[in-house]
This record gives sequence, C-alpha cells and structure tokens, in this order.
Amino acid sequence: MMFAHKPTLSGEHVTLRPVGPEHVDGLWELVNDPETVRLTGSHGKPEFQSLKSWYGSRGNHDDRLDLAICTATDDAYVGEIVLNQLDADNLSCNLRIALIGPHAYGRGYGTEAIRLTLDHAFASTPLHRVSLEVYAFNERAAHVYRKIGFTQEGVCRDALRMNGEWYDSVIMAILASDWAVREI
Repeated sequence: MMFAHKPTLSGEHVTLRPVGPEHVDGLWELVNDPETVRLTGSHGKPEFQSLKSWYGSRGNHDDRLDLAICTATDDAYVGEIVLNQLDADNLSCNLRIALIGPHAYGRGYGTEAIRLTLDHAFASTPLHRVSLEVYAFNERAAHVYRKIGFTQEGVCRDALRMNGEWYDSVIMAILASDWAVREI
C-alpha cells in the first residue's frame, strides 16, 4: 500500500506523471535508443504492444511507483523514474531511472527527477532506505547519485555481460536520515 497514491510531482525543469499508455511512444524510443540500452544494461527487445500493456497496468500496483519524466516547458516525455522492489517489512525499495538518449542528457532532468522522487518518498511514506545499482562504466550517472547524497555500499563484480565483456555493478543507497540533513 506504500505506493497506492500515484502523484504528479512538479519541478523547475520536469514534471513527473504517473505512466500510462499515453507515454508508450516515448518508452518505445527509450528502449530502442542504443546509448540508453547500453547504460541500463538492457538485453532483448520488447514489443510495442507489450510496452503499451505494461505502462497501462502500472497504476494498479501499490508496491511500486512508475513515473514518466516530462519536460516542464512542453510536457515532452524524456524518460522514466521508478521506485520498485519494495520491501515493506524493512521500509526499503529500489530506484531506477532512464532517460531517452543524448538529447535528454546533461540538462538536469535526471537530477531533478531523482530529487522530486526522493522528496516524495521520504516525506509521504515511511521509507527508510532507497537503493540503486549503476554500472561502473556509467560515471556520469554515478556522479549524479553521489551529488544527490547516495553512498556507495559495494560492488557486484562481473554483474553485466554485454558484447562479450564483463562489467561491475556498483550498489548505492540513501537513507531517510541522509536525505533529511543534506545540503540543499
């Protein structure tokens, strides 16, 4: 029940909206962008109708929060941010974020989306811990996570096999107490 309420969260650069079938064209672009696929370590290629069904069903789940990242200026879909893998007993969950390729990178969309999501999670739920994993080669994302307040907790060695090469995954987390005392 932690994520039963699906809010719209507004910032200076982005508006986060509950995902729905109206966002499937953007999701289709996201999952087909080679750079996004590489950075997220995605394997396989979903079908368009599967994605439409997926986005159409996210509002029915109270154990996760799936939000479309849309630009504040023209409401264009530029990615998604998700709180999932809820462990209600231990008041923790996972965060994942993906932006649509290079035209969405470096504009502050991801940073603001994460801040809005964490503000919501720590202010309106009893969550204590939010964790994530980032591939060691994605230094740009790791830098953003550290800047926001995530702390590296460990490394999963050879967690991703892509194009015949092995890559480590870095585990990071932020606690509600970290978020409460961060420098804004």
